[in-house]
Amino acid sequence: MPAAQNVAEDAQNAIEIYIDADACPVKTEIYRVAERHKLKVFVVANSYIATPREDWIKRILVDATPDAADDWIAGRAARGAIVITSDIPLASRCVKANADVIAPTGKAFTQASVGEALATRNLLDALRSQGEITGGPKPFSSRDRSAFLSALDLAIVRLRRSGFS
Repeated sequence: MPAAQNVAEDAQNAIEIYIDADACPVKTEIYRVAERHKLKVFVVANSYIATPREDWIKRILVDATPDAADDWIAGRAARGAIVITSDIPLASRCVKANADVIAPTGKAFTQASVGEALATRNLLDALRSQGEITGGPKPFSSRDRSAFLSALDLAIVRLRRSGFS
């Protein structure tokens, strides 16, 4: 096999992490895990976010339109990608593209779970628009951080076992 073809196949089978970064509380943890596993990370936001100056971390600044970051990430989501987001509509789009999707709390979105999560989100959104007080998310905890790290490691191991590097 020619060397150029090996390089192209390696790039095609590379695990990449996409962070919906505007409100992500686990960016530092992602950087540590990605460095340990030698993975490329894309930090996607519509405003400047400080990132470590590493060649494997790419900061992507998108337009300030409402779904620009989501569209950028969803356009690249595929098998071998790990998407970190708490945005359920984005999670749904990425799961449909066969990406591994993990919330910062460690909840993995799957084909089996994302439909229910999206329906619940839409119901709560409809209730809020009618003036109902539905409360917000629980405060982020150290247990959430630990669950996230476990879920991220599990996703990486699962992808490596299926041929991604």
